Amino acid sequence: MAFLQDPPQLPHPYRSDRLLLAWLDRALPANRRAALDADLDALGDYAVMAWQRAGATTRRKPVLTQWDAWGQRVDRIELTPAWQEGAAMTTRHAVLAAGHGDSEHARLEEFARVYLYHLASEFYTCPLAMTDGAATAIKASGNRELIERALPHFLSRDPATFWLSGQWMTETAGGSDVGDTETRARQDAAGQWRLYGRKWFSSAVVGEAALALARPEGAGSGGAALALFYVETMDGARRRPELIVDRLKDKLGTQELPTAEIHLDGLPAWPLGELANGVRQVAPVLNVTRSWNAICAVASMARAIALARDFAEHRRAFGRPLIEQLLHAQTLADLQAQFEGAFALAFEVAHLLGRVEHGAAAPHEAALLRLLTPLAKLWTGKLAVAICSEALECFGGAGYIEDTGLPQLLRDAQVYAIWEGTTNVLSLDSLRALAGDGLGPLRTACTDWLDGGDDMHAASAIRQTLDAAARWLDRHAAARDTLEAGARGLAFTLARCAAAALLARQASWSSRRGDPRPAAALHRFVDLGLDRLVTPDADNTALLLG
Repeated sequence: MAFLQDPPQLPHPYRSDRLLLAWLDRALPANRRAALDADLDALGDYAVMAWQRAGATTRRKPVLTQWDAWGQRVDRIELTPAWQEGAAMTTRHAVLAAGHGDSEHARLEEFARVYLYHLASEFYTCPLAMTDGAATAIKASGNRELIERALPHFLSRDPATFWLSGQWMTETAGGSDVGDTETRARQDAAGQWRLYGRKWFSSAVVGEAALALARPEGAGSGGAALALFYVETMDGARRRPELIVDRLKDKLGTQELPTAEIHLDGLPAWPLGELANGVRQVAPVLNVTRSWNAICAVASMARAIALARDFAEHRRAFGRPLIEQLLHAQTLADLQAQFEGAFALAFEVAHLLGRVEHGAAAPHEAALLRLLTPLAKLWTGKLAVAICSEALECFGGAGYIEDTGLPQLLRDAQVYAIWEGTTNVLSLDSLRALAGDGLGPLRTACTDWLDGGDDMHAASAIRQTLDAAARWLDRHAAARDTLEAGARGLAFTLARCAAAALLARQASWSSRRGDPRPAAALHRFVDLGLDRLVTPDADNTALLLG
Protein backbone atom coordinates (compact mmCIF):
# COMPACT_ATOMS: atom_id res chain seq x y z
CA MET A 1 0.00 0.00 0.00
CA ALA A 2 1.27 3.49 -0.85
CA PHE A 3 2.65 5.60 1.96
CA LEU A 4 0.28 8.17 3.50
CA GLN A 5 1.61 10.93 5.72
CA ASP A 6 -0.18 11.46 9.03
CA PRO A 7 -1.42 15.04 9.46
CA PRO A 8 0.13 17.19 12.20
CA GLN A 9 -1.44 16.78 15.62
CA LEU A 10 -2.07 19.73 17.89
CA PRO A 11 -0.47 19.29 21.32
CA HIS A 12 -2.65 20.42 24.21
CA PRO A 13 -2.27 24.21 23.98
CA TYR A 14 -2.19 24.68 27.73
CA ARG A 15 -0.47 21.63 29.16
CA SER A 16 2.27 21.67 26.51
CA ASP A 17 2.93 25.42 26.52
CA ARG A 18 5.97 25.87 28.71
CA LEU A 19 6.04 29.63 28.07
CA LEU A 20 2.53 30.22 29.37
CA LEU A 21 2.97 27.86 32.31
CA ALA A 22 6.25 29.47 33.37
CA TRP A 23 4.96 33.02 32.86
CA LEU A 24 1.93 32.42 35.05
CA ASP A 25 3.98 30.60 37.68
CA ARG A 26 6.36 33.57 37.89
CA ALA A 27 3.82 36.39 37.71
CA LEU A 28 0.86 35.19 39.77
CA PRO A 29 0.47 34.55 43.50
CA ALA A 30 0.10 30.82 44.19
CA ASN A 31 -3.57 31.00 45.20
CA ARG A 32 -4.60 32.88 42.05
CA ARG A 33 -2.46 30.61 39.90
CA ALA A 34 -4.23 27.49 41.20
CA ALA A 35 -7.68 29.00 40.74
CA LEU A 36 -6.94 29.75 37.09
CA ASP A 37 -5.88 26.24 36.15
CA ALA A 38 -9.28 24.62 35.59
CA ASP A 39 -10.45 27.25 33.09
CA LEU A 40 -7.19 27.18 31.16
CA ASP A 41 -7.17 23.40 31.00
CA ALA A 42 -10.76 23.35 29.72
CA LEU A 43 -10.00 25.99 27.10
CA GLY A 44 -7.04 23.88 25.97
CA ASP A 45 -9.37 20.88 25.66
CA TYR A 46 -11.74 22.95 23.55
CA ALA A 47 -8.89 24.07 21.29
CA VAL A 48 -7.88 20.46 20.58
CA MET A 49 -11.50 19.52 19.88
CA ALA A 50 -11.94 22.48 17.55
CA TRP A 51 -8.79 21.60 15.57
CA GLN A 52 -9.96 18.02 15.19
CA ARG A 53 -13.46 19.15 14.21
CA ALA A 54 -12.07 21.50 11.57
CA GLY A 55 -10.17 18.61 10.00
CA ALA A 56 -13.21 16.37 9.89
CA THR A 57 -15.92 18.76 8.66
CA THR A 58 -16.53 21.02 5.70
CA ARG A 59 -15.54 24.58 6.41
CA ARG A 60 -18.44 27.01 6.70
CA LYS A 61 -18.83 30.75 6.41
CA PRO A 62 -21.58 32.96 7.86
CA VAL A 63 -24.56 33.47 5.58
CA LEU A 64 -26.68 36.62 5.42
CA THR A 65 -30.38 36.26 4.54
CA GLN A 66 -31.80 39.74 4.06
CA TRP A 67 -35.45 38.86 3.29
CA ASP A 68 -37.74 36.09 4.43
CA ALA A 69 -39.98 34.10 2.09
CA TRP A 70 -42.81 36.66 2.41
CA GLY A 71 -40.76 39.74 1.65
CA GLN A 72 -40.06 40.95 5.17
CA ARG A 73 -36.60 42.38 5.89
CA VAL A 74 -34.93 40.10 8.46
CA ASP A 75 -31.12 40.47 7.98
CA ARG A 76 -30.58 37.06 9.58
CA ILE A 77 -27.00 35.85 9.85
CA GLU A 78 -26.30 32.12 10.20
CA LEU A 79 -23.12 31.47 12.17
CA THR A 80 -20.60 28.64 12.34
CA PRO A 81 -20.70 26.11 15.22
CA ALA A 82 -17.80 27.79 17.03
CA TRP A 83 -19.66 31.10 16.94
CA GLN A 84 -22.84 29.47 18.14
CA GLU A 85 -20.84 28.11 21.09
CA GLY A 86 -19.15 31.46 21.76
CA ALA A 87 -21.42 32.87 24.44
CA ALA A 88 -21.41 29.63 26.43
CA MET A 89 -17.63 29.26 26.26
CA THR A 90 -17.03 32.91 27.10
CA THR A 91 -19.29 32.99 30.13
CA ARG A 92 -18.46 29.50 31.44
CA HIS A 93 -14.73 30.24 31.55
CA ALA A 94 -14.86 34.00 32.30
CA VAL A 95 -12.92 34.79 29.15
CA LEU A 96 -14.13 38.39 29.30
CA ALA A 97 -15.38 38.87 32.85
CA ALA A 98 -12.01 37.90 34.35
CA GLY A 99 -10.41 41.07 32.99
CA HIS A 100 -12.70 43.25 35.07
CA GLY A 101 -12.03 41.56 38.38
CA ASP A 102 -10.82 43.51 41.39
CA SER A 103 -7.12 42.66 41.14
CA GLU A 104 -4.00 43.94 39.45
CA HIS A 105 -3.67 40.42 37.98
CA ALA A 106 -7.13 40.49 36.37
CA ARG A 107 -5.91 41.40 32.90
CA LEU A 108 -3.17 38.78 32.89
CA GLU A 109 -5.68 36.13 33.90
CA GLU A 110 -8.09 37.32 31.21
CA PHE A 111 -5.49 37.28 28.45
CA ALA A 112 -4.22 33.83 29.38
CA ARG A 113 -7.76 32.68 28.64
CA VAL A 114 -7.89 34.70 25.40
CA TYR A 115 -4.58 33.22 24.23
CA LEU A 116 -5.94 29.68 24.54
CA TYR A 117 -9.45 30.36 23.24
CA HIS A 118 -8.68 32.63 20.29
CA LEU A 119 -8.05 30.26 17.38
CA ALA A 120 -10.61 27.72 18.53
CA SER A 121 -13.19 30.52 18.67
CA GLU A 122 -12.77 31.28 14.96
CA PHE A 123 -12.16 34.94 15.85
CA TYR A 124 -15.20 35.21 18.10
CA THR A 125 -12.52 36.96 20.14
CA CYS A 126 -12.86 39.95 17.79
CA PRO A 127 -16.27 41.03 19.14
CA LEU A 128 -15.11 39.97 22.61
CA ALA A 129 -12.30 42.52 22.27
CA MET A 130 -14.80 45.16 21.19
CA THR A 131 -17.06 44.26 24.11
CA ASP A 132 -14.13 44.51 26.52
CA GLY A 133 -13.24 47.90 25.07
CA ALA A 134 -16.84 49.08 25.32
CA ALA A 135 -17.06 48.00 28.96
CA THR A 136 -13.81 49.84 29.68
CA ALA A 137 -14.95 53.01 27.91
CA ILE A 138 -18.35 53.04 29.61
CA LYS A 139 -16.72 52.63 33.03
CA ALA A 140 -14.31 55.47 32.20
CA SER A 141 -17.21 57.72 31.11
CA GLY A 142 -18.78 57.66 34.57
CA ASN A 143 -22.21 57.47 32.90
CA ARG A 144 -24.08 55.75 35.72
CA GLU A 145 -27.14 54.94 33.61
CA LEU A 146 -25.11 53.15 30.94
CA ILE A 147 -22.88 51.46 33.51
CA GLU A 148 -25.93 49.93 35.17
CA ARG A 149 -27.57 49.13 31.83
CA ALA A 150 -24.74 47.61 29.79
CA LEU A 151 -22.00 46.29 32.07
CA PRO A 152 -24.04 43.49 33.70
CA HIS A 153 -24.62 42.12 30.19
CA PHE A 154 -21.09 42.61 28.86
CA LEU A 155 -19.52 40.97 31.92
CA SER A 156 -22.20 38.34 32.48
CA ARG A 157 -21.29 34.76 33.47
CA ASP A 158 -24.65 33.54 32.07
CA PRO A 159 -24.98 32.98 28.30
CA ALA A 160 -28.68 33.85 28.50
CA THR A 161 -27.89 37.41 29.56
CA PHE A 162 -24.51 37.92 27.86
CA TRP A 163 -24.24 40.68 25.23
CA LEU A 164 -21.63 41.40 22.60
CA SER A 165 -20.75 44.96 21.67
CA GLY A 166 -19.51 46.25 18.34
CA GLN A 167 -17.22 49.18 17.61
CA TRP A 168 -18.57 51.19 14.68
CA MET A 169 -15.93 53.74 13.72
CA THR A 170 -14.75 53.07 10.15
CA GLU A 171 -16.52 54.72 7.23
CA THR A 172 -15.80 55.00 3.52
CA ALA A 173 -14.39 58.49 4.06
CA GLY A 174 -11.85 57.42 6.65
CA GLY A 175 -10.29 54.44 8.39
CA SER A 176 -7.55 55.46 10.80
CA ASP A 177 -8.48 59.12 10.23
CA VAL A 178 -12.03 59.27 11.56
CA GLY A 179 -12.21 63.05 11.34
CA ASP A 180 -14.25 62.79 8.13
CA THR A 181 -16.98 60.69 9.79
CA GLU A 182 -20.25 61.30 7.95
CA THR A 183 -22.67 59.60 10.35
CA ARG A 184 -24.99 62.18 11.88
CA ALA A 185 -26.72 62.22 15.27
CA ARG A 186 -30.04 64.04 15.52
CA GLN A 187 -32.56 64.36 18.32
CA ASP A 188 -36.18 63.49 17.57
CA ALA A 189 -39.21 65.34 18.92
CA ALA A 190 -38.99 63.42 22.19
CA GLY A 191 -35.33 64.30 22.68
CA GLN A 192 -34.03 60.82 21.76
CA TRP A 193 -30.74 60.84 19.88
CA ARG A 194 -30.81 58.84 16.63
CA LEU A 195 -27.98 57.93 14.24
CA TYR A 196 -28.06 58.21 10.45
CA GLY A 197 -25.23 57.05 8.20
CA ARG A 198 -23.16 54.21 6.84
CA LYS A 199 -20.53 52.20 8.71
CA TRP A 200 -18.12 50.43 6.38
CA PHE A 201 -16.73 47.79 8.78
CA SER A 202 -18.77 46.25 11.58
CA SER A 203 -17.13 43.15 13.02
CA ALA A 204 -19.81 42.57 15.64
CA VAL A 205 -23.06 43.20 13.82
CA VAL A 206 -24.45 40.02 15.41
CA GLY A 207 -24.03 41.59 18.83
CA GLU A 208 -26.63 43.29 20.97
CA ALA A 209 -24.90 46.68 21.35
CA ALA A 210 -22.19 48.90 19.91
CA LEU A 211 -20.22 52.08 20.40
CA ALA A 212 -20.39 54.41 17.39
CA LEU A 213 -18.85 57.73 16.43
CA ALA A 214 -21.22 60.31 14.99
CA ARG A 215 -21.34 64.06 14.43
CA PRO A 216 -24.12 65.72 16.42
CA GLU A 217 -26.38 67.92 14.32
CA GLY A 218 -24.99 71.44 14.23
CA ALA A 219 -21.48 70.41 15.35
CA GLY A 220 -18.44 71.59 13.44
CA SER A 221 -16.11 69.61 11.21
CA GLY A 222 -13.10 67.53 12.23
CA GLY A 223 -12.50 64.83 14.79
CA ALA A 224 -12.89 67.00 17.87
CA ALA A 225 -16.57 67.62 17.06
CA LEU A 226 -17.46 63.92 17.01
CA ALA A 227 -19.34 62.31 19.88
CA LEU A 228 -19.29 58.72 21.09
CA PHE A 229 -22.68 57.02 21.34
CA TYR A 230 -23.94 53.75 22.79
CA VAL A 231 -26.55 51.88 20.76
CA GLU A 232 -28.52 48.65 21.12
CA THR A 233 -29.20 46.58 18.04
CA MET A 234 -32.06 44.30 19.11
CA ASP A 235 -35.73 44.87 19.80
CA GLY A 236 -36.49 41.74 21.78
CA ALA A 237 -35.60 38.78 19.57
CA ARG A 238 -35.56 40.84 16.35
CA ARG A 239 -32.92 43.12 14.93
CA ARG A 240 -34.00 46.74 15.10
CA PRO A 241 -35.38 47.94 11.72
CA GLU A 242 -33.23 51.10 11.93
CA LEU A 243 -30.13 48.87 11.54
CA ILE A 244 -29.83 47.62 7.97
CA VAL A 245 -27.19 45.05 7.00
CA ASP A 246 -26.12 45.80 3.42
CA ARG A 247 -23.81 42.83 2.98
CA LEU A 248 -21.13 40.70 4.63
CA LYS A 249 -17.52 41.38 3.66
CA ASP A 250 -15.73 38.79 1.52
CA LYS A 251 -12.33 38.86 3.22
CA LEU A 252 -8.90 37.32 2.68
CA GLY A 253 -9.06 35.69 6.11
CA THR A 254 -11.16 35.63 9.30
CA GLN A 255 -13.90 34.28 7.06
CA GLU A 256 -15.95 32.79 9.91
CA LEU A 257 -16.23 36.28 11.41
CA PRO A 258 -19.32 38.07 10.00
CA THR A 259 -17.95 41.51 9.19
CA ALA A 260 -20.69 43.69 7.72
CA GLU A 261 -21.42 46.92 5.95
CA ILE A 262 -24.40 48.57 7.62
CA HIS A 263 -26.72 51.54 7.33
CA LEU A 264 -28.12 53.35 10.34
CA ASP A 265 -31.51 54.91 9.65
CA GLY A 266 -32.53 56.54 12.92
CA LEU A 267 -31.09 53.95 15.30
CA PRO A 268 -31.68 55.11 18.92
CA ALA A 269 -28.46 56.16 20.63
CA TRP A 270 -27.22 57.52 23.96
CA PRO A 271 -24.09 59.69 24.32
CA LEU A 272 -21.47 58.35 26.70
CA GLY A 273 -20.62 61.84 27.90
CA GLU A 274 -20.15 65.25 26.34
CA LEU A 275 -21.29 65.75 22.75
CA ALA A 276 -17.73 66.27 21.54
CA ASN A 277 -14.25 64.73 21.80
CA GLY A 278 -15.60 61.28 20.99
CA VAL A 279 -12.24 60.19 19.61
CA ARG A 280 -10.68 60.89 23.00
CA GLN A 281 -13.41 58.83 24.65
CA VAL A 282 -12.55 55.95 22.31
CA ALA A 283 -8.95 55.87 23.58
CA PRO A 284 -9.65 53.36 26.40
CA VAL A 285 -11.24 51.09 23.78
CA LEU A 286 -8.13 51.16 21.60
CA ASN A 287 -5.76 50.46 24.49
CA VAL A 288 -7.73 47.32 25.32
CA THR A 289 -8.38 46.10 21.79
CA ARG A 290 -4.75 46.57 20.76
CA SER A 291 -3.75 44.38 23.68
CA TRP A 292 -6.21 41.74 22.48
CA ASN A 293 -4.70 42.03 19.00
CA ALA A 294 -1.17 41.38 20.28
CA ILE A 295 -2.21 38.38 22.38
CA CYS A 296 -4.16 36.88 19.48
CA ALA A 297 -1.22 37.42 17.12
CA VAL A 298 1.00 35.52 19.55
CA ALA A 299 -1.61 32.75 19.72
CA SER A 300 -1.41 32.34 15.95
CA MET A 301 2.38 32.09 16.14
CA ALA A 302 2.10 29.46 18.86
CA ARG A 303 -0.33 27.37 16.77
CA ALA A 304 1.81 27.56 13.61
CA ILE A 305 5.00 26.56 15.43
CA ALA A 306 3.31 23.77 17.39
CA LEU A 307 1.99 22.17 14.22
CA ALA A 308 5.27 22.63 12.35
CA ARG A 309 7.22 21.02 15.19
CA ASP A 310 4.86 18.07 15.43
CA PHE A 311 5.10 17.54 11.68
CA ALA A 312 8.92 17.76 11.80
CA GLU A 313 9.04 15.02 14.42
CA HIS A 314 7.00 12.60 12.29
CA ARG A 315 7.78 13.48 8.68
CA ARG A 316 10.82 11.65 7.33
CA ALA A 317 12.97 12.86 4.44
CA PHE A 318 16.31 11.51 3.25
CA GLY A 319 16.15 8.77 5.84
CA ARG A 320 15.63 10.94 8.92
CA PRO A 321 12.84 12.92 10.61
CA LEU A 322 12.83 16.58 9.59
CA ILE A 323 13.59 17.59 13.17
CA GLU A 324 16.99 15.87 12.79
CA GLN A 325 17.81 17.81 9.60
CA LEU A 326 20.05 20.57 10.91
CA LEU A 327 18.89 23.33 8.57
CA HIS A 328 15.23 22.57 9.26
CA ALA A 329 15.91 22.50 13.00
CA GLN A 330 17.74 25.82 12.68
CA THR A 331 14.71 27.35 10.98
CA LEU A 332 12.33 26.11 13.67
CA ALA A 333 14.63 27.36 16.44
CA ASP A 334 14.72 30.84 14.87
CA LEU A 335 10.92 30.86 14.79
CA GLN A 336 10.76 29.74 18.40
CA ALA A 337 13.13 32.46 19.60
CA GLN A 338 11.18 35.19 17.80
CA PHE A 339 7.92 33.83 19.16
CA GLU A 340 9.24 33.77 22.72
CA GLY A 341 10.19 37.45 22.44
CA ALA A 342 6.76 38.35 21.10
CA PHE A 343 5.04 36.29 23.80
CA ALA A 344 7.03 38.05 26.53
CA LEU A 345 6.18 41.52 25.24
CA ALA A 346 2.47 40.85 24.64
CA PHE A 347 1.94 39.33 28.07
CA GLU A 348 3.91 42.09 29.77
CA VAL A 349 1.53 44.62 28.20
CA ALA A 350 -1.42 42.54 29.44
CA HIS A 351 -0.08 42.43 32.99
CA LEU A 352 0.90 46.09 32.92
CA LEU A 353 -2.59 47.07 31.78
CA GLY A 354 -4.06 45.44 34.89
CA ARG A 355 -1.49 47.06 37.17
CA VAL A 356 -2.18 50.53 35.76
CA GLU A 357 -5.97 50.08 35.88
CA HIS A 358 -5.87 49.06 39.55
CA GLY A 359 -3.39 51.69 40.73
CA ALA A 360 -0.67 49.13 41.46
CA ALA A 361 1.82 50.40 38.87
CA ALA A 362 5.16 52.03 39.61
CA PRO A 363 5.43 55.75 38.72
CA HIS A 364 7.00 55.11 35.29
CA GLU A 365 4.66 52.29 34.28
CA ALA A 366 1.71 54.34 33.02
CA ALA A 367 4.00 56.03 30.48
CA LEU A 368 5.55 52.65 29.74
CA LEU A 369 2.13 51.16 28.97
CA ARG A 370 1.36 54.08 26.68
CA LEU A 371 4.49 53.22 24.67
CA LEU A 372 4.49 49.42 24.82
CA THR A 373 0.85 49.00 23.74
CA PRO A 374 1.35 50.28 20.16
CA LEU A 375 4.82 48.69 20.00
CA ALA A 376 3.49 45.26 20.97
CA LYS A 377 0.56 45.48 18.60
CA LEU A 378 2.54 46.59 15.56
CA TRP A 379 5.46 44.20 16.02
CA THR A 380 3.47 41.09 16.87
CA GLY A 381 1.10 41.82 13.98
CA LYS A 382 3.91 41.83 11.44
CA LEU A 383 5.74 38.95 13.07
CA ALA A 384 2.65 36.73 13.03
CA VAL A 385 2.50 36.98 9.23
CA ALA A 386 6.20 36.15 8.89
CA ILE A 387 6.10 33.21 11.29
CA CYS A 388 2.92 31.72 9.84
CA SER A 389 4.37 32.03 6.35
CA GLU A 390 7.62 30.31 7.33
CA ALA A 391 5.72 27.63 9.22
CA LEU A 392 3.64 26.80 6.15
CA GLU A 393 6.85 26.34 4.19
CA CYS A 394 7.89 23.73 6.78
CA PHE A 395 5.09 21.51 5.45
CA GLY A 396 6.19 21.74 1.84
CA GLY A 397 3.30 21.47 -0.62
CA ALA A 398 0.87 20.41 2.12
CA GLY A 399 1.18 23.88 3.60
CA TYR A 400 -0.44 25.27 0.46
CA ILE A 401 -3.39 22.87 0.37
CA GLU A 402 -6.62 24.37 1.62
CA ASP A 403 -8.21 21.39 3.34
CA THR A 404 -5.16 20.78 5.56
CA GLY A 405 -6.32 23.86 7.48
CA LEU A 406 -2.80 25.30 7.29
CA PRO A 407 -3.26 28.12 4.72
CA GLN A 408 -5.95 29.60 6.98
CA LEU A 409 -3.26 30.36 9.57
CA LEU A 410 -1.49 32.69 7.14
CA ARG A 411 -4.63 34.31 5.75
CA ASP A 412 -5.98 34.99 9.22
CA ALA A 413 -2.64 36.33 10.46
CA GLN A 414 -2.68 39.16 7.94
CA VAL A 415 -5.49 40.88 9.83
CA TYR A 416 -3.37 41.56 12.92
CA ALA A 417 -1.33 44.22 11.13
CA ILE A 418 -4.50 45.95 9.91
CA TRP A 419 -7.03 45.86 12.76
CA GLU A 420 -6.89 48.59 15.41
CA GLY A 421 -4.32 50.67 13.55
CA THR A 422 -1.90 49.73 10.78
CA THR A 423 1.83 49.43 11.38
CA ASN A 424 2.48 52.98 10.19
CA VAL A 425 -0.35 54.47 12.25
CA LEU A 426 0.94 52.75 15.37
CA SER A 427 4.53 53.76 14.62
CA LEU A 428 3.41 57.39 14.67
CA ASP A 429 1.45 56.69 17.84
CA SER A 430 4.63 55.41 19.47
CA LEU A 431 6.38 58.65 18.49
CA ARG A 432 3.68 60.60 20.30
CA ALA A 433 4.17 58.38 23.35
CA LEU A 434 7.86 59.31 23.33
CA ALA A 435 7.13 63.03 23.20
CA GLY A 436 6.80 63.32 26.98
CA ASP A 437 9.45 61.38 28.85
CA GLY A 438 11.31 60.04 25.82
CA LEU A 439 13.01 56.71 26.38
CA GLY A 440 13.18 57.23 30.15
CA PRO A 441 10.33 54.86 31.16
CA LEU A 442 11.57 52.13 28.80
CA ARG A 443 15.15 52.47 30.05
CA THR A 444 13.96 52.23 33.65
CA ALA A 445 11.90 49.14 32.86
CA CYS A 446 14.73 47.44 30.95
CA THR A 447 17.10 48.09 33.85
CA ASP A 448 14.62 46.39 36.18
CA TRP A 449 14.06 43.45 33.83
CA LEU A 450 17.80 42.93 33.33
CA ASP A 451 18.60 43.11 37.04
CA GLY A 452 20.18 39.89 38.25
CA GLY A 453 20.47 38.37 34.78
CA ASP A 454 23.43 36.27 33.74
CA ASP A 455 23.66 37.09 30.03
CA MET A 456 26.00 40.06 29.91
CA HIS A 457 26.16 39.90 26.11
CA ALA A 458 22.38 40.35 25.84
CA ALA A 459 22.31 43.12 28.45
CA SER A 460 25.07 45.00 26.62
CA ALA A 461 23.31 44.62 23.26
CA ILE A 462 20.04 45.93 24.69
CA ARG A 463 21.68 48.97 26.30
CA GLN A 464 23.74 49.76 23.20
CA THR A 465 20.66 49.56 20.99
CA LEU A 466 18.66 51.83 23.29
CA ASP A 467 21.57 54.29 23.19
CA ALA A 468 21.52 54.15 19.39
CA ALA A 469 17.77 54.79 19.41
CA ALA A 470 18.26 57.80 21.69
CA ARG A 471 20.92 59.21 19.38
CA TRP A 472 18.63 58.64 16.39
CA LEU A 473 15.83 60.55 18.11
CA ASP A 474 18.14 63.42 19.03
CA ARG A 475 19.59 63.61 15.53
CA HIS A 476 16.19 63.91 13.88
CA ALA A 477 14.28 65.77 16.58
CA ALA A 478 14.22 69.01 14.58
CA ALA A 479 13.15 67.35 11.31
CA ARG A 480 9.62 66.12 11.89
CA ASP A 481 9.20 64.68 8.39
CA THR A 482 12.37 62.60 8.74
CA LEU A 483 11.36 61.51 12.23
CA GLU A 484 7.99 60.28 10.99
CA ALA A 485 9.48 58.62 7.90
CA GLY A 486 11.77 56.56 10.13
CA ALA A 487 9.17 55.84 12.80
CA ARG A 488 8.60 52.24 11.71
CA GLY A 489 12.27 51.29 12.10
CA LEU A 490 12.40 53.00 15.49
CA ALA A 491 9.26 51.18 16.65
CA PHE A 492 10.57 47.75 15.65
CA THR A 493 13.87 48.53 17.39
CA LEU A 494 12.23 49.55 20.66
CA ALA A 495 9.85 46.58 20.56
CA ARG A 496 12.74 44.16 20.10
CA CYS A 497 14.76 45.80 22.90
CA ALA A 498 11.81 45.51 25.29
CA ALA A 499 11.20 41.89 24.26
CA ALA A 500 14.86 41.00 24.76
CA ALA A 501 14.93 42.54 28.24
CA LEU A 502 11.76 40.64 29.16
CA LEU A 503 13.31 37.42 27.84
CA ALA A 504 16.30 38.10 30.07
CA ARG A 505 14.04 38.41 33.11
CA GLN A 506 12.28 35.14 32.26
CA ALA A 507 15.61 33.41 31.52
CA SER A 508 16.99 34.41 34.91
CA TRP A 509 13.88 33.11 36.71
CA SER A 510 13.79 29.85 34.72
CA SER A 511 17.50 29.15 35.02
CA ARG A 512 17.22 29.16 38.80
CA ARG A 513 14.60 26.43 38.40
CA GLY A 514 16.71 24.31 36.11
CA ASP A 515 15.24 25.24 32.71
CA PRO A 516 17.91 26.59 30.31
CA ARG A 517 15.57 26.99 27.31
CA PRO A 518 14.52 30.64 27.93
CA ALA A 519 18.20 31.57 28.16
CA ALA A 520 18.77 29.86 24.82
CA ALA A 521 15.85 31.81 23.33
CA LEU A 522 17.31 35.06 24.64
CA HIS A 523 20.73 34.30 23.16
CA ARG A 524 19.29 33.47 19.73
CA PHE A 525 16.85 36.39 19.76
CA VAL A 526 19.62 38.89 20.45
CA ASP A 527 21.85 37.30 17.81
CA LEU A 528 19.07 37.83 15.26
CA GLY A 529 19.58 41.56 15.86
CA LEU A 530 17.77 44.29 17.76
CA ASP A 531 18.55 47.39 15.70
CA ARG A 532 16.10 48.17 12.89
CA LEU A 533 16.85 51.92 12.75
CA VAL A 534 16.93 53.58 9.34
CA THR A 535 17.66 57.11 8.16
CA PRO A 536 15.12 57.88 5.46
CA ASP A 537 16.39 59.27 2.17
CA ALA A 538 13.65 61.54 0.85
CA ASP A 539 15.33 62.05 -2.53
CA ASN A 540 15.71 58.32 -3.06
CA THR A 541 12.08 57.76 -2.05
CA ALA A 542 10.89 60.41 -4.50
CA LEU A 543 12.90 58.85 -7.33
CA LEU A 544 11.56 55.37 -6.66
CA LEU A 545 7.97 56.55 -6.48
CA GLY A 546 8.25 59.04 -9.35
